[in-house]
Amino acid sequence: QLQASGGGLVQAGDSLRLSCAASGITFSAYVLGWFRRAPGKEREFVATISRSGDRTDYTDSVKGRFTISRDNAKNTLYLQMNSLKPEDTAAYYCAAKFGAGYWTTSRSLGEYNYWGQGTQVTVSS
Repeated sequence: QLQASGGGLVQAGDSLRLSCAASGITFSAYVLGWFRRAPGKEREFVATISRSGDRTDYTDSVKGRFTISRDNAKNTLYLQMNSLKPEDTAAYYCAAKFGAGYWTTSRSLGEYNYWGQGTQVTVSS
């Protein structure tokens, strides 16, 4: 089970840190990712991190502003979001993918086995 938190209403240029707490799974065995769905749009990839934590990948629109990280000891995934823009407004979902290599990342929504419930991020201009 994945539980996302940390969303809120902020102004453009502000920062937020999302967290995703996992339970009932062997956390270190999963590739992890963040996805988002803006109003009227499909769910899209944001960031992913390997099981090792050493490899990350980001969608172009958030590179240099967002940082994904994980703490395997705390079974928690994070997304540090800086310099937020109104176009970042969306529901953010964490996800876990089982069975991947230790340094593998994944952008593919369909490959993820478990999903959190989503946390809303709203950025005002």
